[in-house]
This record gives sequence, structure tokens and C-alpha cells, in this order.
Amino acid sequence: MSALALGLVAALCWGFHDICVRFLSQKVAISACIFTVILTGLVFHSAITIASGTLQPMPRSAVILSLGAGAAFVVATFGLYYAFQRGPVRIVAPLIAGYPILSISWAALQGTPISALQWLAVLAIVIGVSVVAALSDTSSDETPPIGPTALFAIIAAIGFAATFAFGQEAASLSHDMPSTLVTRVTALLLVVVVLLFLKQPFWPGRQALPWLLAMGVADGIALMAVLSAGNLPNAKYAAVSSSLFGMLTIILAWMFLKERMTVPQWAGCAIAFAGVGYLAL
Repeated sequence: MSALALGLVAALCWGFHDICVRFLSQKVAISACIFTVILTGLVFHSAITIASGTLQPMPRSAVILSLGAGAAFVVATFGLYYAFQRGPVRIVAPLIAGYPILSISWAALQGTPISALQWLAVLAIVIGVSVVAALSDTSSDETPPIGPTALFAIIAAIGFAATFAFGQEAASLSHDMPSTLVTRVTALLLVVVVLLFLKQPFWPGRQALPWLLAMGVADGIALMAVLSAGNLPNAKYAAVSSSLFGMLTIILAWMFLKERMTVPQWAGCAIAFAGVGYLAL
């Protein structure tokens, strides 16, 4: 499977994850959601790693990079949740959706040649996702000051870009399964420390647990897909195509929740998929 295809798998999984958050965020503490999802993702990935027989020693450099990926993933997760909690979506979504630009820029700084048309394709994806997500926000409620919200969103974007950069580099130096496992363990330990420090609840309640377990498996598949692309050509494209998750969340809501999709939103979808199509050539 190509890096681009792995990114699309991740986007679909994170799209499912986010549509579930719509139901749970109003009823369950964010801290309990984050803890349960990351714990479930760790258990899922541990089982896959053991079953596949890929648990093996890693070089020190890969361990350090995996630790960095885990820390960055926690930063990205908290930034994303708090940014969307404050809103509005029309501000938050475009800023977070910009993380592929950071991923491509990092690849370029490392010496990977990026053509002008490839840059345009990446920008098309970011613009398309941003249009669809921004136009989905029809609320007129009063929102908190934009400055801190934008800061949380930018922190999330940087966190995701760093997660994928560190994680894919670790996978290229070692096997992707144990390196992702180190990333998962690091993320869970840091989440526990943060929640204990902030005195936030861990237990989501029995009613929300099945949904959170499904979200954790989806999150486990998504992160594993993007980081495992580190061993493939054009690994950076996995991070780029995974950014479609925000758009796929809205398409899934249209398909299953009968939410309205406008003509400009469909146009944004077409622009984003045109960018993906070019990168797939």
C-alpha cells in the first residue's frame, strides 16, 4: 500500500473518531475521552505488535524519535480538543488543516525535492478541507476571544506535523510496529501525568465506553497507518492525505446523520480530492 493510501485510511478512521466526538463531547469530560481513546489505542496496537511477532529491539535514535512523537501527539491532541471546545469551527478547522504544509516544508528542508505542482496539490488539499470544514459552522453563538483559540489550533497543527515527522523517521530506522508502540506508551504516560496534575476525571461512564473503545481502535489504526509510511517512498504524503479527516467527518455526517452539504462544500471536496489525485499520479 502506498503512503498516500495509508494516509487516506488514517483520514477515514479519524473522520469516524471525530463524528463520535460530536455525540460524546457534550456528555463526557474531554479528559476521560482522551484517556480512554489513547489507552484503547495502546492496547490495540500492543495486541497487533505481539501477534505479528514484530516486537524487537530498537536503536537508541529510533527510541528517542518515538518518544518525541508520543510527546508531540499529546500536545496535538490537547490542542485540538481545546481549540474545538472554544470554537468557532470556521477559525479552528483551517488552522489545524494546515499541518500538511508543515510536513512538506520539513521534507523540503531535509532535501526532498518538491515540485511546484506538488506544492499546488498540497495547497489544494488544505484549501479544500478548510472550505468544507469552515462552511459547516453555521452557529451564531458568542465565542471566546479568537487569539487563544487560534493559538490552540496552531499548537495542534504543529503537534501533528511533529508527530508524523518524528514517527516516520523512527519507523525508517527501525520496524514501524515497535516504534509506534513506544510512541503510544509515551502518549499514555504523559496524558496520565497531565490529567493527574489538572485533577481531571479518567472514567467516562459505562454508557460512553463502547463508543470510546471503537474510537480508540480507529485512532490506533490511523496513527499506525501514518507512521508505518515511514518505510515507504514519499512518506510525507501519508501526513498530507490524512489531513482529509476533517472533511470526511462532515461527509460522514451527511451520509449517516443527514446533515446538509452545500454546493460550495462539494466544490471544496472536489478541490481536495483533485490534489490527492495529482499526488497519486
